[in-house]
Amino acid sequence: MDYINKLTPNEKILDISVNLARVSDWILVDNESKQRRVDQFLDETKQYMSTIARSDVSIRFQKTFDGFVNEFKQLLKDRHQEDKYDWAERALTWANILQHRAKYA
Repeated sequence: MDYINKLTPNEKILDISVNLARVSDWILVDNESKQRRVDQFLDETKQYMSTIARSDVSIRFQKTFDGFVNEFKQLLKDRHQEDKYDWAERALTWANILQHRAKYA
């Protein structure tokens, strides 16, 4: 956790983006070891999220951040839904949004 606390909000957002992109790919693989990695990366992403307060990000990024916080909660709830393609698409969409908007964090 010390490593995470040393990162800027921008760096945390980029790390979250990378995690979501990886998870999106792995969720589609029917391989138990990859599914464990999905859970590991989602837990890591939760840790990143717990260290970012809304006040830590710029006003320009707050709407994106709020949208992501809500969607991430829903992704966690839906982790084992039947339509894994939909889940993966939603995660990848947010990975892309965060990657492109991180510079405003």
